[in-house]
Amino acid sequence: MQRQTTIIENSMIWCGAGISIAEILTGTYLAPLGFTKGIAVIILGHIIGCFLLFLAGIIGGQQRLSSMNAAKISFGQNGSKFFALLNVLQLIGWTGIMIYDGALAANGVWHLNQALWVILIGALIIGWLLVGVRHLYYLNLATISTLLILSGLLCAAIFTHHSTSSPTGTLSWAQGMELVIAMPLSWLPLISDYTSVAQRPVPTSGISAVVYGLTSCWMAFIGLGAAILTHDINIATIILRAGLGIAGLFIIIFSTITTTFMDAYSAGVSSKTIFNKWSGTMAAIGATILGTISALIFPMDNFSNFLYLIGSVFAPMIAIQITDYFILKVDYRQQNCQWTNLILWLIGFIIYRILLNYSFPLGSTVTTIIVIIAMTWGTCRVMKLVKAK
Repeated sequence: MQRQTTIIENSMIWCGAGISIAEILTGTYLAPLGFTKGIAVIILGHIIGCFLLFLAGIIGGQQRLSSMNAAKISFGQNGSKFFALLNVLQLIGWTGIMIYDGALAANGVWHLNQALWVILIGALIIGWLLVGVRHLYYLNLATISTLLILSGLLCAAIFTHHSTSSPTGTLSWAQGMELVIAMPLSWLPLISDYTSVAQRPVPTSGISAVVYGLTSCWMAFIGLGAAILTHDINIATIILRAGLGIAGLFIIIFSTITTTFMDAYSAGVSSKTIFNKWSGTMAAIGATILGTISALIFPMDNFSNFLYLIGSVFAPMIAIQITDYFILKVDYRQQNCQWTNLILWLIGFIIYRILLNYSFPLGSTVTTIIVIIAMTWGTCRVMKLVKAK
């Protein structure tokens, strides 16, 4: 029997996920909103996104199913493979983005060679994967504790040394909300990979969502503050101005590793949903290698459109899962493919993409989820009435 993980172990994993360059960069994108609106968007967006993250964790945790195996409850055996494939692709994308941004920032602090930094970070992530999620306790404890202290120093440096000119650029409230919500939303297809092997799945889901939400908010605050107060969105420049030097380099490298490890690990788990005989660890290493190659070849300086794409895929997916599991209490795992739910997902995807073109008060994610929950419930009721006749 495999060892089950504790709440503390999962807390450290999700704290590591939250302490991330991606979260800091997302905060910098919100600078055109100003401090007051920017902070409000960060907090509200994380409350919404992390609540969805919590519910997703419960589904897989209670059923002892990985995230993509839990998708079988709503989409059937083969229907879930479609989302597993999309998830693997987004995780390889995230792996490449994180390694690229980490290497870019590291090279800005210590001018070695960006390609060498890419390879080094990729190799360290593979090392983390070989240790394995169930054996990372002391390594994560030391790494996360150090990251928390150094991130505190970075935060203090940013908020005590600044100028006073106004931020430039344009961004609507709705666009800002979507960027923030998309960060926890991108973890929806991952969380059950961890809660499914937890000793206490429901409390672990709650604590994981809260810990990630708090640390992610903190990183976004740092990014927002850096963009508005120091007028710079370059992570390396921000760290050098803060006087952190080697300590800043530690933040860059190890925050990238602790976050990207989760992407690669879950890419391996999701791959097993598609190809059952594959080794999860080897698939995760393969995803890391592909991400590393992508970081060497492609420029990945702005990933805001990637965040919107993630939202359009996974917002309608989780809406259907929430409705089926918590409201309708149905299970389609015996079906090959649940076509009705797949059609509803496609409708949700289209709705989300259309709403991105408008400054809708509730934003694309919340509106899409409300509409798809209502449609999923209504469709199920109608089908039951038809069968009854």
